[in-house]
Amino acid sequence: MLLQEQQEAPAAPVASLRDKSSDDRHDAGEDIPPLAAGTLLAPGYSVVDHLRRTRTYDIYDVWSHERHCSCVAKALRADCLDDLDDRRRLRREGRLLQRFCHPHLVRAYEVIEAPHPMMILETLTGDTLEALLDERRRRLPLSDVVYLGLHLCSAVRYLHLHRLLHLDLKPSNIISTCGVAKVLDLSLARPPGRGHRGAGTRIYMAPEQARGDLVSAATDVWGIGAVLFEAASGLRPFAGYDKRMKYPQLERRAVSIRSHRRVPALFAQAVDGCLEPDPARRPAVDELSDMLQRLVL
Repeated sequence: MLLQEQQEAPAAPVASLRDKSSDDRHDAGEDIPPLAAGTLLAPGYSVVDHLRRTRTYDIYDVWSHERHCSCVAKALRADCLDDLDDRRRLRREGRLLQRFCHPHLVRAYEVIEAPHPMMILETLTGDTLEALLDERRRRLPLSDVVYLGLHLCSAVRYLHLHRLLHLDLKPSNIISTCGVAKVLDLSLARPPGRGHRGAGTRIYMAPEQARGDLVSAATDVWGIGAVLFEAASGLRPFAGYDKRMKYPQLERRAVSIRSHRRVPALFAQAVDGCLEPDPARRPAVDELSDMLQRLVL
């Protein structure tokens, strides 16, 4: 079972961060190679393997000499070292993850300023949800999708209690490890309020994010709905849209999940409700969690 009730997850070197998301790829700076295995990345941390390169970061599997275990280092790329905004975002994300303690959020152990800005994260077993969906020939069992939704609701509710929105929920930002879903990447996390137009991942952002309107708890509910739609159907909510539309979520509403898979009426009500264009018509996080919990019993 891929996703089930919470249980202990042993630490082990992770291959799941070898994410191939095209949204993360960046051409600039590709001539600067990542650090080789055996290189001392920072005092006490040696590179085991380079896992992924994003627009801003290099992700490494590292060995912690102090903890005597594997960790994950999210390090600012060499070509981004002079960007003060990137440095600030990385520092802020690391400090948030150090402060938070929740079973469905990745933990940060340390924030390092020099010689390269980075944060040290716990190593997780398992794969990103994106990788699971890409590799499976069949769709996820609906029971797994329901538990995924419950875990996301739990993580998001915790963030909201701390007056933070995640604003970038997507399959590549979720790890499934020993039956537990964990949310990654708080780089866009911010309090509710006026948003920045287009801040987020284009195909997963809520309409109000695309417009730069007010963002609220309902914006993360949209994100949960988009993830559950894809996890249940294998398709993104606006798959097949006219490529000339930059933001199809501003042009039309998502079709019902029942257009792609036979699911219980309550599950369809939950997912379709999350993807309501009007934030006021979406369920609250607690209401969504209650609906999903009724599908478990």
